[in-house]
Amino acid sequence: MAPEPEIEQDVRVIEVRPGGRRRIDRVLDADYVRCLHELALDVLRARRDEAAQEETDLSYLRRLLHARIDIVRAEQQRRSTGGDTSIVDQLAAILSDNALGPASGSGRHQQLEPTRAGEHRRQAEALVGDAGLSDVGALTDEKLTATLANYAAEEASVSQRRREVQGVVDTLNAEIASRYQRGTASVDELLATERRAKDADPE
Repeated sequence: MAPEPEIEQDVRVIEVRPGGRRRIDRVLDADYVRCLHELALDVLRARRDEAAQEETDLSYLRRLLHARIDIVRAEQQRRSTGGDTSIVDQLAAILSDNALGPASGSGRHQQLEPTRAGEHRRQAEALVGDAGLSDVGALTDEKLTATLANYAAEEASVSQRRREVQGVVDTLNAEIASRYQRGTASVDELLATERRAKDADPE
């Protein structure tokens, strides 16, 4: 009998490290949204854009995990219904609905692309050749259930951090909007800031 394929069982929880150098560490640091009224408008926008980029990357990672979850659930459904269509034959459809397809269902329109889009896309496409995921039919029912639980725990961790980052984005957007409402910021200032950023861009 062929050995049962191994699937990584360690749950990857996204930890935030105070004072860390990663973008998520900066964005979820309490000081990031403290005393916003004291910050210049261009600093506020820079922080908002950085937080929005982190939200985009977390959303993409969440979709990759949804693809893995759907693959395992599809195998469980096949077993419960006695279907004879292999998961390999369903992988393309599952991936197109999740990791390789457009973002949907978040309720937030995202214009940004993941900063590591190529890397994320390669990870998604690699699912097709993943010995564990493409051969989930060889797993025992117990192993399949454990695998689903681990992927679900990872997805919950990513979703929690994503919600926290969304809160930061909303807080920064609210401060920016309030300045326009109070008349302390203007469209002319926005255009001037954009021109400076464009002039500073070597491309």
